Amino acid sequence: MVDKIDNQLCPFCHKKTMTMMEDEMDMPYFGKVFVFSMDCSNCDFHKSDIEAEERKNPCELTFTVENEEDLKVRVVKSSEASIKIPQLRMSVDPGANSNGYISNVEGLINRFKKIVEEQRDNADDKDIRKKAKNLLKKIRKVEYGEAPLKIVITDKSGNSAIISEKTKIKKIKG
Repeated sequence: MVDKIDNQLCPFCHKKTMTMMEDEMDMPYFGKVFVFSMDCSNCDFHKSDIEAEERKNPCELTFTVENEEDLKVRVVKSSEASIKIPQLRMSVDPGANSNGYISNVEGLINRFKKIVEEQRDNADDKDIRKKAKNLLKKIRKVEYGEAPLKIVITDKSGNSAIISEKTKIKKIKG
């Protein structure tokens, strides 16, 4: 059941245009999770997070995309998690603007793809544009199942998951 509260005071624009939502879901192979979000219709502020009901240990999750079917694998990312894609030399670290979300591997890759597309389209430096085009070619190969791609999620909260038997889970120190 989704709990929704409208017309809340936004911490950024200070108008009562923010909607807060909370939902709980039962995720197969992961357990019960709580999804929280805040969205302001005035200034477009957005913040979301996900927390597992059960306390988890800090962990590092490694998953290798090897075929198109792997793109459908469910991903749970907490706001405290960092994501690295070594072959693309790209990473996203947690911070004040980091969001938690539930997606799949394809959606995760698309988030990185958007960043690369922005570099290709907006960079003044020809070398940066060229590197971006080459990265997009690599990403397309992965999307067509023609090239493997390793994804590493490190999460001190332990609230992240890549829900597949192929996922390698390593405990880390918090």
